Amino acid sequence: MPRIEGGKTHVLTVGELSARSGVAPSALHFYEREGLISAERTAGNQRRYRRDTLRRVAFIRVSQRVGVPLARIRLALDSLPSGRTPTKADWARLSRMWRSELDERIAALEHLRDDLTGCIGCGCLSLRTCTLQNPSDTLGATGTGPRRWDDVTTS
Repeated sequence: MPRIEGGKTHVLTVGELSARSGVAPSALHFYEREGLISAERTAGNQRRYRRDTLRRVAFIRVSQRVGVPLARIRLALDSLPSGRTPTKADWARLSRMWRSELDERIAALEHLRDDLTGCIGCGCLSLRTCTLQNPSDTLGATGTGPRRWDDVTTS
């Protein structure tokens, strides 16, 4: 329900929300379809967003930026009482939950980066020695030639 102050309703159009948040209207519509934000409709079927939607959009964008998938963001927002906007305390709690997942991703990326150094120049043509596509030549036992591309096994 929009907040009324001094007779003025504090709501934003999709264009205003887009301008204030830096998020394209199409992304805002997508967030709405995905249940991440909500809008009320005017008699002319135009969307109107409560001002606190800005905070939800900021929460979504920051969460995405650190690599949290939208499904996890939706679960986090759904865990809030009455669909309210996340507070600083909510962010602290959720970021603690996501920290171990982010640490695992960082470790995997560091491992990838370190293995990539040994891979530069081979073009994955040398599957016997490629530590990214064929660590320890595990695919060598299945025959000659390339056996895997983007983790898809072919015969």
